[in-house]
Amino acid sequence: MFSRQISLISTLLLFSWLVTGCAFLDTDVDVRADQSEENPVVIEEISIDIATDQIDQSNENDRNKITQNVTGDEAFNAVLLPKFMGISVFDKANEGAADAARSLRQPFPAFVGPTSSNSTQGQIEILNDAVTHGYDAVLISNNGGDEISAAAQAATEAGVTVITWDSPIPSAVGESVFVAQVDFDETGLVMAEMAHNILDGRGQIAILSAGRDAANQNAWIAAMETVLINDPKYQELEIVDTAYGNDNFSISYSTAINLANNYPDLDLIMAPTTVGIQAAAQAMQDEGLCQTVKTSGLGLPDEMVPHMIEGCVPQFALWSFNDLGYLAYYLAYHLTVGNIEPEVGETFFAGRLGRFTIEEDPTREQGLRVLMGSFTIYKEQDLLWQ
Repeated sequence: MFSRQISLISTLLLFSWLVTGCAFLDTDVDVRADQSEENPVVIEEISIDIATDQIDQSNENDRNKITQNVTGDEAFNAVLLPKFMGISVFDKANEGAADAARSLRQPFPAFVGPTSSNSTQGQIEILNDAVTHGYDAVLISNNGGDEISAAAQAATEAGVTVITWDSPIPSAVGESVFVAQVDFDETGLVMAEMAHNILDGRGQIAILSAGRDAANQNAWIAAMETVLINDPKYQELEIVDTAYGNDNFSISYSTAINLANNYPDLDLIMAPTTVGIQAAAQAMQDEGLCQTVKTSGLGLPDEMVPHMIEGCVPQFALWSFNDLGYLAYYLAYHLTVGNIEPEVGETFFAGRLGRFTIEEDPTREQGLRVLMGSFTIYKEQDLLWQ
């Protein structure tokens, strides 16, 4: 795949990225507000409802450089496929992937994904479409559990490098390697510890997750439940319910209110999703419940500060999505050009992040992973002081 000539349509796509910053535009598309609605560039009509975005680039010299491959071979064309568009953490991952592309003097990846209402099927169809149009690699934040595995396997058999980031394929079928932002078991421990600190070791907790099929969310929640059951330190913390907001702000907002209404003794909503934690915090703030029902989980500092000021979010945690996108791009590049194989013990250099090693994924029966790093825990007194 990597060595054959780029097809005419791939050349047109590459040209459109460099000139317009657009890719894969559909006639029925949820285009982000920072793109031109008057003069869209239609490259190919796609039957699914997708949204697309590309980060702004002001340095034309850098833009020209990225079309040159450091090895003198053909350009490396990749698709960065998030769960769906319109989520700020995925925008940050795209910025990181573009930084990696620039450092390797490669084209920016096509940043394209489905809408939240069509996430799983949309991801499958975009993956299939990327194969049809001759892309070298697809980097997926999987939102469909094992439903996407057949399409991923077909893409792999067609010569496309398929890696996952943020959320893996549970069975690992069709996936070369998963880029894990943090150790999933550690995520459960971090959430348990934040709940313990916020509630002084005792209280009722409701989980507000993204979607039922989100492999990363499910693994984190299971890890937290294991910690609460097995460690006596957390024996007086009780999870009373797990609800789903589908990473949609309005759905998550109303779900958080329902949880507070359904459980009068509820003390904490734990949301391992940046959309969910923001929606839950806003809901508790609007309902005047911040002093009785706290919110915690995984969130972005700039989104959490207003809710910290109101006393709604005492603690939360996260990692760098910019680094996650950066590392995923480097891994996909090295796998595609043949610098490494998807095997345990293979090492590679990822620019400013340093060297990484492929290892067995201890959270799945099958599968390989590259572990990026650890959490940053943000506490009310520290963040507000800064």
